[in-house]
Amino acid sequence: MGDGIDDAKRALRADLRERRQQRSEQANEAAASGIREQLDALVTQLGVQTMSCYLSTTIEPGTREFIAGALERGIRVLLPLTRTDGLLDWTVADPDAEVVEGVFGVPEPISDVLSPLAVDEVDVMVIPAAAVDRHGTRLGWGRGYFDKTLGSMEHRPPVYAVIFDSELLDDVPRDLHDQPVTGVVTPTRTVTLTR
Repeated sequence: MGDGIDDAKRALRADLRERRQQRSEQANEAAASGIREQLDALVTQLGVQTMSCYLSTTIEPGTREFIAGALERGIRVLLPLTRTDGLLDWTVADPDAEVVEGVFGVPEPISDVLSPLAVDEVDVMVIPAAAVDRHGTRLGWGRGYFDKTLGSMEHRPPVYAVIFDSELLDDVPRDLHDQPVTGVVTPTRTVTLTR
């Protein structure tokens, strides 16, 4: 059952990764600015005091500008730290923390480590994605970290995936373990999705 879905996911991820790698530096800078505006509006609307986010890679819509601004506004931001067992630890964002490549080359700060349960106290989660469909199905990059985290949360807050505008699709392949998101944040808009 899963093989066809896995193959479809792999092919779609490869296509999306290639498209992202072809984006210009100027386009990425403009996208990061748009993401900051959209996320600023979202956290204001939701009255966020504590949230989770992530440090974007060079091919992802930029989140670092937003995180810096959120910290200046006094928002407590938790950042994920990947573990080899497939779970996420967390750390409190600190603008002075050194950033290194974590597991799978993902940028992670060197800071005090909080347990996987630390994310239970956030008002909103902002997570990466390769694509999301109009039903809230999120296509990640295939490691399952965020699906495991979301699937284990007793009281899940709103969850928004950050993508480029062209990555909000009509449908993405879905497996039983795939966890839905509340909405998406793109450089030009924030869309709340319904299942």
